[in-house]
Amino acid sequence: MIAWAAAPAAAGQAGGHHDPVAPVLLGVVVILMAAKLGASLCERIGQPAVLGELLGGVLLGNLHLVSGVEFFLPFRDDPFLDIFARVGVIVLLFEVGLHTRVKDLMSVGPSSTLVAAIGVAVPMGLGFLVGEWLLPEASTNAHLFLGATLAATSVGITARVLKDLGRLERRESRIVLGAAVIDDVLGLIILAVVSGIVTAGTITFSEVARISLVSLAFFAGAILAGPAFMRTFVSYVARLPVQGMKTITALSFCFFLAWLADVIGLAPIVGAFAAGLVLEESTMERFSAQRPLRELIEPFVTLFVPIFFVLMGLQVKLETFADPSVLGLASAITAAAILGKQACSLGVLERGLDRITIGVGMIPRGEVGLIFASIGRGLGVVDDTLFTATVIMVIVTTFMTPPLLKLTMAAHDRRKKKARR
Repeated sequence: MIAWAAAPAAAGQAGGHHDPVAPVLLGVVVILMAAKLGASLCERIGQPAVLGELLGGVLLGNLHLVSGVEFFLPFRDDPFLDIFARVGVIVLLFEVGLHTRVKDLMSVGPSSTLVAAIGVAVPMGLGFLVGEWLLPEASTNAHLFLGATLAATSVGITARVLKDLGRLERRESRIVLGAAVIDDVLGLIILAVVSGIVTAGTITFSEVARISLVSLAFFAGAILAGPAFMRTFVSYVARLPVQGMKTITALSFCFFLAWLADVIGLAPIVGAFAAGLVLEESTMERFSAQRPLRELIEPFVTLFVPIFFVLMGLQVKLETFADPSVLGLASAITAAAILGKQACSLGVLERGLDRITIGVGMIPRGEVGLIFASIGRGLGVVDDTLFTATVIMVIVTTFMTPPLLKLTMAAHDRRKKKARR
């Protein structure tokens, strides 16, 4: 037995001490099992797996209310599980970036761009107003974070629903997906700006302009210089006769840009997303591994990402709903989230398209909304009440989108058939 392992083992035999990593391992087991059971149940009823992971965490975190079992409560504040969850967010945004191509962002057309712009501005404004109305005692920073959370759209959930319906090729679907991707990019920039304002403690035009320029410069620098840097770097590391270099190189680039984003005052997920945007299979072609990069990082996504969602669910304290004002806040936030995205239909320039479907397709907040809320919580501007209300909004908007999309698309098809007669 090697020295570092022998000492704890001997101590454990002599004094009854245990390896401190053991409780963390148990937490990971419980969280992953809850994630997969919840995901399986939700997929059986036609809902996204991410919703099941979130609800699994809500169940574990509130089981003590009906059973008195408090075994799972320590997982809420476990620092090691929190680190795993933070890594999960970074890997998740890296994967989203890998599925997004810069040329796709440039070619989605004016409708998608306008839909995205309206879909960010209106919900953010409504969220800010709801915060000022129902949370007058909260800081302006809290109102800003609430608005930023409502601005986001989960492109993953919408894409999954449209794929399951076999409607990805429709013009409306392409507009929604293009707008959702642009929405994510704008949302990340807004997140960087709002986080910077919270950190700086002031809201001035110069501060907003500075953070916005830093965010844009970071994205532009990564997109323009990243491919050339990675091609040069890959030409050297690909010569190393060891397995797994393609995966390690990609993840190292992701973690490096996440670290760099944090250094310059941006959220690490901004760097992770930028890394995914930059990396393409053509950049990594010198590696002998033939499997696509998306497949190579899938095990990391499978391990770390569910920990984030379950841990977010664990943070939800349903006892806060004993206060009727919390129910009112959750309802108002959810209404603002839904109505704000319906304004997106005003951005559709083409005639004859199903504007209602486009608005509905932009509703789900999913993982993006949770990430924003968790960062606000980490910065101390989102308290338990606002966080719980936000998670309820995420659950409702995620749960309602699939059936609503089915209904609106079917209704539009019926109207088109009648018009042809």
